[in-house]
Amino acid sequence: MAPAARAVVHPSAIVDEGARIGEGTRVWHWVHVSAGARIGARCSLGQGVFVGNDVVIGDNVRIQNNVSVYDAVTLEDDVFCGPSMVFTNVHNPRSAVPRKDEYRRTRVRRGATLGANCTIVCGTTIGEHAFVGAGAVVSRDVPAYALVVGVPARRIGWMSRHGERLALPASGPGDTVLEAACPATGERYRLEGDTLTAA
Repeated sequence: MAPAARAVVHPSAIVDEGARIGEGTRVWHWVHVSAGARIGARCSLGQGVFVGNDVVIGDNVRIQNNVSVYDAVTLEDDVFCGPSMVFTNVHNPRSAVPRKDEYRRTRVRRGATLGANCTIVCGTTIGEHAFVGAGAVVSRDVPAYALVVGVPARRIGWMSRHGERLALPASGPGDTVLEAACPATGERYRLEGDTLTAA
């Protein structure tokens, strides 16, 4: 068996002592990883990324250029953060009022996509394989597999694990169960009310 690939850190990046970075992760130009950060294997941190102390990042996470992952944010495995998307951690910030003890936790579940320039307001959970469109502002929880867009973000449909839109309405009609297949993989999904699951 081949030896595991070590993390690759660009010479311009700053990785504070104590930070943990998994095997095969790439840290690109002008990145700053704080001492308490925990980053998994096979991740990519693009140019200009900042990672705070109280941050956990799973395996195979892609963080594109100019994203700040602030304290109290958790990104599970296989999350994609598009260019210049935004996390927050204080709900009602004021420069003159210290609120570091009031951070609200944000969790992005496995396989979710956060589109370019979207904003995730702190205290929300983005469900597994959910898809947040470019420029959306998310201020409440997003269900698994949901496709949300707009300001504020609203659900307009559903996405497969493969990242393809499913031929289903944004909400199921009453007690009726609807089904659809991913156009790329054929994997089947069931929609019951406001809940989508892989069949």
